[in-house]
Amino acid sequence: MTTTTAPRLDIQADAPALYRAYVGLDRAVGAALDARLADLVKLRASQLNGCAYCVDQHSTDAQAAGEDLRKLFAVSAWRESPLFSDRERAALRLTEAVTRLRHDSELDGPYEEAAEHFEPDELAALLYAIVTINGWNRLAVATHMVRG
Repeated sequence: MTTTTAPRLDIQADAPALYRAYVGLDRAVGAALDARLADLVKLRASQLNGCAYCVDQHSTDAQAAGEDLRKLFAVSAWRESPLFSDRERAALRLTEAVTRLRHDSELDGPYEEAAEHFEPDELAALLYAIVTINGWNRLAVATHMVRG
């Protein structure tokens, strides 16, 4: 069954200053983190949040950046896939922990693992990437954003 829901509002047109500010944050985060890793993080968070707009956007972006399609197809099952490096696994584990945030203590293991693979500035950029995509996901889902 296919469900098509009309957009509730256009966040770019209806709140242009806020939209520009958020895009600015997104660009700053994008400049601070490896693009291929950022796409994997954005794709995984978007899958967890059920954001079809962002899943489409970031799988397309990753493919355009040269990411292996097999790896993109395996993101939802990254734990079982041999296609991911230890660094990518640490980033994806932290992405899941932050996206599913329930209790601070659940972040300890994923955070410590990520800290082993990322310098402090990279870890900060990774956290901002995770938080930023979660915000985009929530905006897209709440407003019924669609891609043409």
